[in-house]
Amino acid sequence: MPKDIVVDMPTDMRNQEGHFSTFDLDYTPPKPGGITSLTVDIPALSRIPNEPRPPPRWKTPEFIFYYVVALFVIPLMVWIPIHLSSPSHPHYQYYRHRLSPGWMFGREVDNSDTQYRSFRDNILSLSFLVLIFIALKYIYTRSALRSALSIPSDKLYLIPFFLVFSVLYLTGLHGTSVFKIIIILTANYWIAKTSKGSRMGPLLTWVFNVLILFANETHGGYRYASFHPSLKVLDAFQGIYPRWHISFNITMLRLVSFNMDYYWAYNSHLSSASTEKQRANTPLPLEDYTYRNYITYVLYPPLYIAGPILTFNNFMWQLRRPIDIPIRFLTMESILHYMYVVAIKDMKAWQGYTPLELIVVWLKLLLPWRFFRLWSLASGIDPPENMVRCMVNNYSTLGFWRSWHRSYNLWIVRYIYIPLGGTENVALTTALVFTFVALWHDLSFRLLAWGWLVSFFILPELLARYLLPHTKYGQFSWYRHVCAIGGVLNMSMMVSANLVGFVIGTDGIMYMASQMAGTWQGFCFLLAASCIMFVGVQLMFEYREEEMRRGVYRRC
Repeated sequence: MPKDIVVDMPTDMRNQEGHFSTFDLDYTPPKPGGITSLTVDIPALSRIPNEPRPPPRWKTPEFIFYYVVALFVIPLMVWIPIHLSSPSHPHYQYYRHRLSPGWMFGREVDNSDTQYRSFRDNILSLSFLVLIFIALKYIYTRSALRSALSIPSDKLYLIPFFLVFSVLYLTGLHGTSVFKIIIILTANYWIAKTSKGSRMGPLLTWVFNVLILFANETHGGYRYASFHPSLKVLDAFQGIYPRWHISFNITMLRLVSFNMDYYWAYNSHLSSASTEKQRANTPLPLEDYTYRNYITYVLYPPLYIAGPILTFNNFMWQLRRPIDIPIRFLTMESILHYMYVVAIKDMKAWQGYTPLELIVVWLKLLLPWRFFRLWSLASGIDPPENMVRCMVNNYSTLGFWRSWHRSYNLWIVRYIYIPLGGTENVALTTALVFTFVALWHDLSFRLLAWGWLVSFFILPELLARYLLPHTKYGQFSWYRHVCAIGGVLNMSMMVSANLVGFVIGTDGIMYMASQMAGTWQGFCFLLAASCIMFVGVQLMFEYREEEMRRGVYRRC
C-alpha cells in the first residue's frame, strides 16, 4: 500500500447534531418516563438537559388533530392486509398453495418466508438448546470457581467452556463442514498474525474475506468430493443445517473485526474500557489476540447464527470486565395467520391491487434478533440491540440505518465508513458502503439496485441539511413543517428502495409507479399517504423532543 495511506482506528463517531461542548460521562439520565418509556434502552449519548427545549405540544389542537388521524388510519392499515388475506378474496387462489395449516382459530398460516421459517420451525429446539447451554455453563462455573485459589475478577475462565461448546454446536449444525469453517478461520488468523502491524494486513484481510464470500456463493459451500473422490464419505454427514455458507456471511464480519482490531492494537496504546463504544474502540493487550480467543469469539454459540454482531474488542472486554419475547411471538403469529403478505409477494398476487394495499411491513427479524440476544445476555455477554426504533419510526434515511440492524451499522461505521474517509467524502463513501451491504446480503442485481438506490436517496437529506441547517433556521415556526415534508419524501424513497430490494423487485416497483402516476386512484393514494406520513413525522419529531427533555440524545 502507498506510504501516504494510513488506516486509522476509529475513536469517535462524529459529533451529534447540536454540537454539544461538554458531556458528563458519569451522568446517567433517569429512566425515561411517560410516553418515552417506550424508548429502547441502549448506551446512548446522554447529558444533563440544561438548555431550553420547546414546550411540549402533546395537548395542543394541532396534535389532537394528529391523534384523530392516527386513530382512524392505524386500524385501517391493519384491516387492509387482513382483507387481502381473506379466503373470500378473488386473489386467494393464486397463493393458497403457499400457506400451511395454522393453530389460531382455524386460520392457515403464511410460513413461506424461508428466513423466518427456519427460526419459527426450530424455536422449541433452540429454546431447549439455550437451557442446556445455561445449565452446562452453570455447572462449569461452579466447578471452575471451586477449584480456583481465589475468586477471579474476570470471566476469562469461561473461554474453554465456550470453545468446546462451540465446536460441538457447529458439528451438530453443519456436520463435517465444520472442518471447512475451521480451515477458513485459520487462514484468516494466519493473515492477521503474519501481517501484524503492517498496512498490508487490512488489504489482505478484505481481499481474502470478499473472495471467500464469492467462492462460497459460487460453489454452494463446496463438497468434499469436488476436492478428491476419496473424501466423498465426508459429504454424508451434513448436520441439521447443511447450508453453512449462508450463515457464514455473519461469520465473515467477525473475521474482519478480529484482524482489524489486532492491526489497530499493534499500532495503538492501551487503556481501560467500560461503555459499549469504549469496549469496541479500545485495543486489548496483544497477548489477548490468541487463536483460542479468536475461535471462541467467532463461533460464540448465542450469536453465531444471526448475531447481533459484536466486535472482538467488545467481546473480550466483557469477559475481562463483566457487566418480552412471548408477547412478540404471539404478535408475529397473529400477523402470519391473518396477513399473508409473504405469499402474496412471492406469487405476485398483488397485480390489480392499489398501492395502498401493497405497503405491508412484517416483524420477521425482530424475534430472531431478540431471541439470540437474550441467549447471549443469559450467558453474560451483552451484544448491541439490533432494533432501536420501531421499523417505520424514522423520518431520516441516515437515522433509519443507524437504528435498523444497529450492530451491523456499528460494524460498517467502524470497519468501512470511517477508514474510507467518513464525512470527508460522504457521497462516494456511502455508495461504496451500500454496494458492499447489498453484495453481502446476496450476489444479485436486485440487491445491487437496492444498494445504489439507498445511496442515491441519502443525498437529498444531506443537501437539505446543508441548505437549511437547524442552527440557522431552527427558531422559525415554519422550519418544523418544512422538515416534516422532507421526512415524507425520505420515507417514500426508503419504502421504494426496500420494496425493490426485498419485496417486489424492479418489476413490482415499475407496476407501483405506473399505478401512482398513471391512474386517478394512484394519485389520490399518493396524496393521502403523504398527508398521513406528514402526521406521522410530526409525532416522531415531538417524541424525540420529549426524549431530549428527559436527557436522551440519539442520532436516529
